[in-house]
Amino acid sequence: MKDKVERILENKNLVKIIFLLSAIMFALPSICYMLKNGTVLQFDQYFKFCLNNSWSRFEQAIIYIIILALLTIFYFLIVKNREKIFKNTKEMYIYVTIISLIFVLVIPFMCSDVFYYLGVGRIDGKYGQNPYYVTIKDFVENGDNAKYLETDTVLLQGYENDWAATTVVYGPIWTLVCKVVATMSFGNIDIGLLAFKLIAVLLHVLNCYILYKITNKKIFILLYGLNPFVLIEGIVSVHNDLYIVTFILSSIYFLIKKKNLFISLLFLALATAIKYFTILLLPFIIIYYFRDKKPLEKLKKCFTYGFIFAIMLAITYIAYVQDWTVLMGLITQQERYAKNFYIILMEYFQTVPDIVSKVHNTFLIGFVIVYFFTCVTLLFKKDIKFRQQMRTAEYFLIAFLFLLITNFQPWYLMWLFPLVIYQNSKESRFVIQIMLISQFANSIFLINGEGWKNGVPFTFFMLLGVLICVLIGNKNRMCERKE
Repeated sequence: MKDKVERILENKNLVKIIFLLSAIMFALPSICYMLKNGTVLQFDQYFKFCLNNSWSRFEQAIIYIIILALLTIFYFLIVKNREKIFKNTKEMYIYVTIISLIFVLVIPFMCSDVFYYLGVGRIDGKYGQNPYYVTIKDFVENGDNAKYLETDTVLLQGYENDWAATTVVYGPIWTLVCKVVATMSFGNIDIGLLAFKLIAVLLHVLNCYILYKITNKKIFILLYGLNPFVLIEGIVSVHNDLYIVTFILSSIYFLIKKKNLFISLLFLALATAIKYFTILLLPFIIIYYFRDKKPLEKLKKCFTYGFIFAIMLAITYIAYVQDWTVLMGLITQQERYAKNFYIILMEYFQTVPDIVSKVHNTFLIGFVIVYFFTCVTLLFKKDIKFRQQMRTAEYFLIAFLFLLITNFQPWYLMWLFPLVIYQNSKESRFVIQIMLISQFANSIFLINGEGWKNGVPFTFFMLLGVLICVLIGNKNRMCERKE
């Protein structure tokens, strides 16, 4: 087997071609769907691999898993043998762009959130509604507004979305993005989806560039750019976490490479104005920048620049804020349960009173205490290294993801990518493996359809995959020691 792989790698173009063909196979069902139907309007294959109804859900899931496995295998082969396969960074960027454009052709079959995003942007930009206080359903079902559904396919698709009765759950920067893209659509759902995807490709390639500029390591262009997890969640499903990656990387770049704290905080505020978790990075960035100051001076700087950050964040809300309920989206997200161990508690420990809230509150209190004392310790630490700072921040993000978020979704793992560059190679590999495992675990929804109870087998598959990776990693380390 090893000899066969080596023979394949001798032909550098063959490895790239197989990965390219795998990407085309991934896009082919969507291409066939569009050729047959001509539009994504009323796309009825949600959580199906875009194949026609002659294929069962199970058969579609198997095909998805096989193609995803091919993408994963050749992704690792390309990353490992990058020096043989690519002459320079230009070739890498071109290849990443080509692959990304192929994924543009894939209909978001695993998540329909992008249609909700466009619907929200449409009622905001076209119809002048404040989406933090008015839902898509509220607008359509008010008076004679239903007439707009006849000509506005963006509004129609948004109205039929599962989230149509929910006000915006994200920060105002994302709402502004949705407004701009929905305006560009001219009310056509196909144009809107294409615009969203092309912007995602631009950001995806930009992220590759920023990663390279920060690290000066070509491996991160491919490690991020060809990652099947990122391609599926960022470009296929068009999740806003891709934008967060761009803002966090930009924040790090301006802090480390340009020594500009103000611009760094501005980008961090933009990220926080999409999803609030990025505020966790704030003290690490400020304290690092003033690492040579005395503890009391560091504390003063934290308050000063923390206040500046708060002003930046508050400014982003000006266009939408009417009262404090503009923040209700944060609560709405935490009232949902999906795809984590909280689902298992709900399923198998129903007789234990308030077990979910008790466990969550315990983790929350523990998290706050550890986070607070970590920040205090940094004030008194003399030798502060940015790599260690970001590794610590990554641990907090991991704890936040898996212990505090009740409504966990696989694409949230994208949050970890900007800080992966500061982990050692084994830790980075493990994080990327978890990302890819989440895509295989998600296939349970292709088989059984939507439903919160499917979060239980998803979580079991995730845990099983993580356990296998840990065991393989330990076995490899033991073999290395023996050698």
